[in-house]
This record gives sequence, C-alpha cells and structure tokens, in this order.
Amino acid sequence: MINLEVPAKFAQLVDQAHQAAAEFFRPNSRKYDREEHTYPKELDLLAALLDGLSASGGGAGAGGVRRETVAKRGNQNGANLRLLLGTMEMCWGDVGLLLSMPRQGLGNAAIASVANDEQLARYAGKWAAMAITEPDTGSDSAAIRTTAVLDGDHYVLNGEKIFVTAGERADCVVVWATLDRSKGRAAIKSFVVDRTTPGFELVRLESKLGIRASDTAHFRLTDVRVHRDNLLGSPDIDTGFAGVMQTFDNTRPLVAAMAIGVARAALEETRALLNEAGVDIDYDRPWTTQPAAAATFLHLEADWEAARLLAMEAAWLADNREPNSLQASMAKAKAGRTATEITLRCVELAGAYTENSLLEKWARDAKILDIFEGTQQIQQLIIARRILDKSSTELK
Repeated sequence: MINLEVPAKFAQLVDQAHQAAAEFFRPNSRKYDREEHTYPKELDLLAALLDGLSASGGGAGAGGVRRETVAKRGNQNGANLRLLLGTMEMCWGDVGLLLSMPRQGLGNAAIASVANDEQLARYAGKWAAMAITEPDTGSDSAAIRTTAVLDGDHYVLNGEKIFVTAGERADCVVVWATLDRSKGRAAIKSFVVDRTTPGFELVRLESKLGIRASDTAHFRLTDVRVHRDNLLGSPDIDTGFAGVMQTFDNTRPLVAAMAIGVARAALEETRALLNEAGVDIDYDRPWTTQPAAAATFLHLEADWEAARLLAMEAAWLADNREPNSLQASMAKAKAGRTATEITLRCVELAGAYTENSLLEKWARDAKILDIFEGTQQIQQLIIARRILDKSSTELK
C-alpha cells in the first residue's frame, strides 16, 4: 500500500534542502537570471549537499538509482523518493541554479542506470551531461542521425547535438548515436565522451527564455574517437535501447518535481499578495461563494496537489522495483502543464509583469519543464500506448 505522506525519516533532508534554497538559491535567483552563462561558483559549496540528496548516495547524480541494488524488504521509501523531495525544495528556490549543480546531470542518471561496475567506478565524481536532441530530431529520440562506426577498439562518432544542459560545464557528455540508421531504435547506443576529446566542438551556448542560470550547449562531433569501453550497455544491435530509455523512468519524476517546486513558490507568493490585498482564501467555504481570485487560487492549488501526488507515486514505485514508466510520464505531463498554467495565472492574479517580483521569472522558468525530457505531447502518447497496450509502431 502506498503512503504518500512525506516520510518522517526524510524530514531532516527536506529541511536542509529548503534551507539551501532559501539562503542561497532564492536570494541569487535574479542575479544569475540576469548574468546568463556566468557559472555560479558559490554552487561548489552546495555540491556536497546535492550529492547527499542524489539517489546514488555517492555523486552519481540526478535519478542515479540502479534498481537491482535496492533490497526488497516489503514496501519502502528509498532513494528515488528522497531525491524527489529534495528536488522539490531546491526548485522552490530556483530551478536554473539546481540544474547548474555539479554532478546532477541527466548524463549522471544514464551512467548510474545502465553502466557496468567498471564504468561506475571510472566516472564516480564526474559531472555528466546528456546529448540526445539534434537539429532535425527532437521528440523522436529513436530517429537520431549521429553515427557511431566501430574502428578497431574505438567508435568514431559524427553528428550534431543541441540543447545539452550543462554541456559546457560538465566533465563528460553521454552522447546518443546510432550504429546503423537503417535499424531505427534498435541500433541506438549511448557513449560517454570526455569534453576534451579531439573533434568534440562546442559550437555555441544558447540564450534562453528561462532557466538562464543553467548553460545549454550546442555541439558538433567530427570524427570523435571513443574507446569501446565507453559504450553504456550492450554493443549488440537489437539489444539495450530499452535499458537506455529506462533512464527517463527515473528522471521524468524529477522534472515533475522541479515543476512542482516552481509552482509551489508561485502559489505561496501569490497567496501572500492576495492576503495583502484583502482577498481571503477560505477552505471551509465552496469556491463558488468566494471572490474570483480566491476561487482561481483554490483550483490552481488543487491541480498542484494532484501533480505532487503523481510524482511521489512514480518515485515510490521505482523505490519498490515496480514498473513506473506509465506513472513517470503521467507525473511529467501533469506537473509540466500544471506548473506552466499556475505560474502564468499567478502573474495574472498578482499583476506581476515586471522584475519587481520573481513571479515573472518563475513563469519563464516553468515552460521548459513542460518541454525537456519529453514534451507534453510525447508524454501523452506514451501514456496512451501504455493504457491501450499499443506499440510505438501501432500508435504514432
């Protein structure tokens, strides 16, 4: 039976994460929003804390849980839920700064999820970004064009990757490439590429609508030679793509947690502004009998609570070694859409269209959480396939 209350054993962790968010993230939120592409060096002091929040327990990064290492002793709340709760609190402070934390990249999650023991040891303590999206390939990750050709003991990678979060700052990048374009998703593999590898060129850093504290890179790979030991998972075609995709089952609830944290910040700020304006939000009265602003707030808060519970369910299932692909996509879809709606409606309710309030920044930050790691539309497609028991070929 799932209990979706915050476990008492995580209370100290949640409190520590909230303190970090309140004492550093929130006060510096506007500063690094304005100073895009400037690395917040103060984050190095918090990196150890985030390592503690990480599901690996040793710096493997966001979502870094290897399910086979989780002992099954009845229902339990474990590393995924712990990291989810910490992420919510930190993103209450600032989601862009969280995404800038060392060793918390999606690449770390891929390494932790599918790497062998030797690779885990070799990349322990490294900051890994993830490179999936290409100029001509967005949501359909199985259609990527970057190629990997085996040449002796090395694979030679050629292609282009865009929208790589923390790409410039990371020590290495997990690059998705195909061994054979004609084989589709069956030939997709992921390779750990050190940032200093010859031919791995940083083309530019993107200027963005939101999460401006986090760098987003565009790379070009020209005859990049990567040792075969850097391939994550099986080198055999027709084997391993499902394992690579399993990374998202761990990380999509974390993106949902980011959205939940941002939305909560907006709700709390809006509630305070409504109270100052004399608008009373009464939970003991039907919303139809309350002022329009109060009724709107109650609807937004109810949506937020639904998103939070979905995300916690997805994390709990992962902790208990239960399939959670459906719930991960449901949480990501609900939270991404809800955070976008909540932050925009809060801007509207508060009239916060200028930089005098962080509400306008949170509205900008929230939109990416409905896009990256699978857009709203892709999540809905995944959900439909799971519910209707259809394959990707049968339901496109």
